Amino acid sequence: MAKQPNQSQAGTNIQEVRQQNAQSAGRQGQFGTEFASETNAQEVRQQNQQAEARKGQNSGQQR
Repeated sequence: MAKQPNQSQAGTNIQEVRQQNAQSAGRQGQFGTEFASETNAQEVRQQNQQAEARKGQNSGQQR
């Protein structure tokens, strides 16, 4: 069986796979910047500190 010019040995359309990979790579970058821009790092640090303080208070009460 002769190999088609734009197909792999397994019969996969090489050009179609390259196109899907390029589209997928573009989408990943879009989501990464979207979530990063919506996150307030200072607010997250403050919430983490409050949670740690509460955790310390709760563990002290259980002893």
